[in-house]
Amino acid sequence: MKRITILIADDEAEIADLIELHLIKEGYDVLKAADGQEAVQAVRAHSVDLAILDIMMPKLDGYEVIQHIRERNHMPIIFLSAKASDLDKIAGLVRGADDYMTKPFNPMELIARVNAHLRRYMQMNQPATSGKLALEAGGVVIYPEQRVVTLYGETIELTPKEFDILYLLASYPKKVFSTENIFQHVWGEAYYETSNTVMVHIRTLRKKMCDDTNKNKLIKTVWGVGYTFNG
Repeated sequence: MKRITILIADDEAEIADLIELHLIKEGYDVLKAADGQEAVQAVRAHSVDLAILDIMMPKLDGYEVIQHIRERNHMPIIFLSAKASDLDKIAGLVRGADDYMTKPFNPMELIARVNAHLRRYMQMNQPATSGKLALEAGGVVIYPEQRVVTLYGETIELTPKEFDILYLLASYPKKVFSTENIFQHVWGEAYYETSNTVMVHIRTLRKKMCDDTNKNKLIKTVWGVGYTFNG
């Protein structure tokens, strides 16, 4: 059975070593990179299942690294950064991260999030056995087994979490999901009240689907309640 490999990209050696210690205890293989360029090279040279990225790194910052990774890989990515404002967190999620934690951090919380993201990622990438049919609405076609979405025949590049949110909503058209419901289904963990993670992912999802400019939106906001798929 293939062992899971996790990349830690952080120019602070003490932090990288601390995270490595906890990940090894969990049974993971670990790669470390001291700058953004090393991180990109590591992803290209090795089979990496999840990445933990700092933002402020030499040579290439975390935003540039995630752009390179997303060109060819949809693995979970967690930003771990000293940049702690809400705008920083939103920027990280918009760039394609699946999660965002701030320094200083609790190593056990980080490990819990790593495990949750990997569990979801591995489940979603199991060989197809159920013969699930494609979902179609308003020019959008969702192929659940291939995890592919097209808009009028053109493939839309979605992050794993964006795909999971879209597929969840589209699987139950007209049903209203609260932000808490969506977070628990997609992230597989308890929702925390100050989180705007779902809102940010839906915003970027709408933009990629050109749904933000449509009068009759496929993903409809039910104010004060949540979101529904208007297919």
